[in-house]
Amino acid sequence: ISIPARIGLYIGTANYVITVGFGTPKKNQTVIFDTGSNVNWIQCKPCVVSCYPQQEPLFDPTLSSTYRNISCTSAACTGLSSRGCSGSTCVYGVTYGDGSSTVGFLATETFTLAAGNVFNNFIFGCGQNNQGLFTGAAGLIGLGRSPYSLNSQLATSLGNIFSYCLPSTSSATGYLNIGNPLRTPGYTAMLTNSRAPTLYFIDLIGISVGGTRLALSSTVFQSVGTIIDSGTVITRLPPTAYGALRTAFRAAMTQYTRAAAASILDTCYDFSRTTTVTFPTIKLHYTGLDVTIPGAGVFYVISSSQVCLAFAGNSDSTQIGIIGNVQQRTMEVTYDNALKRIGFAAGACP
Repeated sequence: ISIPARIGLYIGTANYVITVGFGTPKKNQTVIFDTGSNVNWIQCKPCVVSCYPQQEPLFDPTLSSTYRNISCTSAACTGLSSRGCSGSTCVYGVTYGDGSSTVGFLATETFTLAAGNVFNNFIFGCGQNNQGLFTGAAGLIGLGRSPYSLNSQLATSLGNIFSYCLPSTSSATGYLNIGNPLRTPGYTAMLTNSRAPTLYFIDLIGISVGGTRLALSSTVFQSVGTIIDSGTVITRLPPTAYGALRTAFRAAMTQYTRAAAASILDTCYDFSRTTTVTFPTIKLHYTGLDVTIPGAGVFYVISSSQVCLAFAGNSDSTQIGIIGNVQQRTMEVTYDNALKRIGFAAGACP
């Protein structure tokens, strides 16, 4: 089952969004989809504490005939890592890496993925105190490895495998696909880290710039590990790896005018007077698979006079690496939880 996915800039977020239905009758909600998260949630009336502005009307559970709160004593509640009780009703809480958070009632509802694909008793959070960088979106769909995520809840009907293609521009459309991938990918192993078992770890072992492999030991990456995450924008690398990538990339780009750094992006160029830009290919080496970063995944464009290499270094060598969503653009990325592998296929959407 494939549904359209877009960059959420039209509603005010730089993350990727899909539109799905909650309730009976169905109310459409445009939500961020995030492989680094597990709990599905949307903002709900009456917003007991706080709701941020969103594009669509807030979901009102009192207008749905299928909404049910989950009790404190149920297995669905006791399985949550962060939970509480309000009377006999289960309360969930999630805090994200950037400090954003949501707290509300854990509930079940009828969930519509696409026309004719309706799932009953879908567990989600009805958010009553929502704060942070979700602007415009109604909430979030988690695609992580916990039992609460969308893919886990739909696994019995659709198989525990999903894929997506993230479009490279705000005018283009990609997709989120639950079930077997639409293209034939090359696969590398999906690893599990006991300290963060719901994240998708991938065995990054090297990087090439312009066809030359950087002189980096694979242990630079493997000692901390690397995750792939649709909900992080910019790829983060261990400091030594990023330093080597930056040096090689800058050396190949000396003919272009440098521009000021932008936040964490320190390798920026002014292309405002340049008609064609040639830049070196960047290839990521995983165990058993080499993936060339698509042209759309090398730069983050702030303006024509400030176009930045879309990679950043972690502040220290103990932080995990992250393959962010800019580097995944236009490829179909497959998460095969059944066979514990991650796949990449080039040129799957514009």
